[in-house]
Amino acid sequence: MKTIILEKIKSTEKIVKQIEVDNSLVFVVDRAISKPEIKAEVESLFDVKVEKVRTHTMKNKKLAYVKLKSEYPAVDLATKLGMM
Repeated sequence: MKTIILEKIKSTEKIVKQIEVDNSLVFVVDRAISKPEIKAEVESLFDVKVEKVRTHTMKNKKLAYVKLKSEYPAVDLATKLGMM
């Protein structure tokens, strides 16, 4: 049985700007998950290629900043997910 790593997608004004400028999305993930696992999960769920994953841990939550490769616009994915 495969577990889903991504808990939810974040959407704030700053993150929407980051989607447009940096071609990246922000997810809330479990603290025990590694960057390669996040990358594999995003690529398999959304059928995109990930360029880079950065993480930030604060207050018992871990945020994953997932930068997509340039041929996969984050705006399109955000639109599909209902963020924009």
